Amino acid sequence: MPRSVAVLMDPISAIKIVKDTTFAMLLEASRRGHSLYYMEQGDLALRDGAPWARLRPLTVKDDPAGWFTLGDARWTDLREMNTILMRKDPPVDSQFIYDTMVMDAAQRGGVQVINDPQALRDCNEKLYTTHFPQCMAPTLVSRDPADMRRFVAEHGDVVLKPLDGMGGRGIFRVKAGDKNLNSMLETLIAGDSHGQGRHFAMAQKFIPQISAGDKRILLIDGEPVPYALARIPQGDEFRGNLAAGGRGEGVPLSERDRWIAAQVAPDLRKRGLRFVGLDVIGDYLTEINVTSPTCVRELDHQFGINIAGLLFDAIEKTA
Repeated sequence: MPRSVAVLMDPISAIKIVKDTTFAMLLEASRRGHSLYYMEQGDLALRDGAPWARLRPLTVKDDPAGWFTLGDARWTDLREMNTILMRKDPPVDSQFIYDTMVMDAAQRGGVQVINDPQALRDCNEKLYTTHFPQCMAPTLVSRDPADMRRFVAEHGDVVLKPLDGMGGRGIFRVKAGDKNLNSMLETLIAGDSHGQGRHFAMAQKFIPQISAGDKRILLIDGEPVPYALARIPQGDEFRGNLAAGGRGEGVPLSERDRWIAAQVAPDLRKRGLRFVGLDVIGDYLTEINVTSPTCVRELDHQFGINIAGLLFDAIEKTA
């Protein structure tokens, strides 16, 4: 049965359709005859507690010369929608949090919101991994530079990262004795001369298997897609992120990959995290991407599958 599907995303005019996962979802919804509506962050509002948005009818086609058409904007009660795809990229800042609160109101009104708004608030993509310590490499989350220095000295080769980044931005690799460590920690943790206003950062033992790729494993309602995209660092770069120049190569899931997915899946289902991307390096879970996981287009192309189709099968089954 045709449904009304609204999407909250970054500007559609700026996406690269050959690798944009949200676009793959929209194409699939269109193929199924669903009515599409488009909104950005600035289009949201609450009126007497009701969720409203300035929605524009959207049509899409898989054509790099012109992949979308928008109709006239109209203020609409979001409770008129059947499904909302929450696909705004990080950072998960205060404005993103407020967006999820508008989506809470839509969800209370019976709208299917993917992913669950409360879970988007609760599950920081770096920190959420700490719910599954059996899957992780040695990890420290701290605001204390001295703690971080001790961790680097203990493990010898470490990756430092902010808690709110994406696409590999702000990530450093450092070895014990590196004279740049203090500068890296100042960049990540900051704070004033008295140590006030410091930011949490994460330190993880470097995993040498990154040379074989940082694997993105996609899960739909806790079930993993049977192939992952290994994002392989190029040249002297240690980051595998595609945004940092990594090369994407599809690979079948290993037994360890499936074990990690099985460890995480029950909590994903409980929280309403219906479309999720796990990042796995070697034997270790490093991130759980819940805001706008990617890599659908690359895997579809390499293996002739339709991951967005699997997602919409799940959406329609639980409608």
